[in-house]
Amino acid sequence: MADTAGGATLPRRPLPIGAFPLPFGYLLLPDTEQARPVRESLLAGRAPGEWPDALHGHAHALRGDLAGALAAFGGDDPVNRYNRFVLDPDSVDVPGLRADLGWPFAVLVDVVLVSLGRSDAPPAVDGLDGELAAMALAASAALHLEQDAPSVAAELLDRAVQETRSSYPALAGVLCGAAASAHRCAGQVSQARAALESGLVLLAGTDLSTASGELHLELGSLLHEGAAQRPDQLAKAVHHYHCVLQTIRSDDAPELFAAAHANLASAYLTMPMVEASDQLRLGVAIGSLRAALTVYQPDAHPARWSSTQLNLANALVYAPSTHQAENLVEAVELYEAVLRVRDRGEDPVGYARVLANQGNALAHLGLFEQARGKLVESRHLFEVMQEYDATASVGGLLDELDRQVAVRDAGSRQAGGSP
Repeated sequence: MADTAGGATLPRRPLPIGAFPLPFGYLLLPDTEQARPVRESLLAGRAPGEWPDALHGHAHALRGDLAGALAAFGGDDPVNRYNRFVLDPDSVDVPGLRADLGWPFAVLVDVVLVSLGRSDAPPAVDGLDGELAAMALAASAALHLEQDAPSVAAELLDRAVQETRSSYPALAGVLCGAAASAHRCAGQVSQARAALESGLVLLAGTDLSTASGELHLELGSLLHEGAAQRPDQLAKAVHHYHCVLQTIRSDDAPELFAAAHANLASAYLTMPMVEASDQLRLGVAIGSLRAALTVYQPDAHPARWSSTQLNLANALVYAPSTHQAENLVEAVELYEAVLRVRDRGEDPVGYARVLANQGNALAHLGLFEQARGKLVESRHLFEVMQEYDATASVGGLLDELDRQVAVRDAGSRQAGGSP
């Protein structure tokens, strides 16, 4: 039987709360006949096929229509007032709401306040269990992460996963992703990997495609980082990046889509080219970098845009193609776009690397004088910053440039005839 407070029926537990994207993920369902099939669907991590009229506020919230949702939660009972509080915390008397919700539901008010940055007090966990304990533990973990205590946060999130693994596996799967991030911040790589693998199992068969995609991306990134010591992990990382792209579309989660494409390209560009067929990976990498750049923009994502632009330019320089000249011209333009937004004084070494790459591309095009200007400027910056290996490398490029100019000039004199 459902709890009551002030004569109003409160939700039935376990609550389908926390797994779906916010703010919908924080909303409560009333304990009514119409709401029960919706509750069962949400607990399974699946969006309902149909929303009853009585729950059209929830349907608005899931679609992102927060104004429509807020207008629908007009009742004065605790559930409607709590849902209004989630969407507009200033519209509700918080102490009165907490009192009317009563124990244990009142802890959700504290969880929301922490999530909104309006409280730095960890919600009380004592006496709670299941999804309510998990929500309180997750809120406390978020505060510990802000205080640079990732190992404590990871422990709290691991506890939250255990609280919900059997009663609400979809929420446990989402919490696994948060736990993995905390473990990774704490340098606990094996625990992070185990949490991600567990989360993917728990989310299998749900509609939580973005959450699942985020776990695949995080696991791929983790394996990618470890590939320097274990090269076999790179192919596994590629698999997880592909899983992201099979799970979500650009419209669903544009930044996740772009990150998966950028990471996939990086992995492909890292793999050794042993056979002729391996060159196909270079073409896939170029396609993925172009896809990422449909999302990454210099104003909104300056670092990611710059990194992706550079990777694309570098790939175009070395990609075998019947249109090599066009590729080189595009690469030169991509380098120039990066130089326009980079601060030479703030990052002289990074600026010099772009100049060196651009000079190399110009040399491949036979534009030797333009190439020389870029390379000389690059070498100067490296010398000033005492980057001696890079200075020597650019010096080698300049020596090769001089050799090519000498060969060209000798050929021109022979073509014109000796005096």
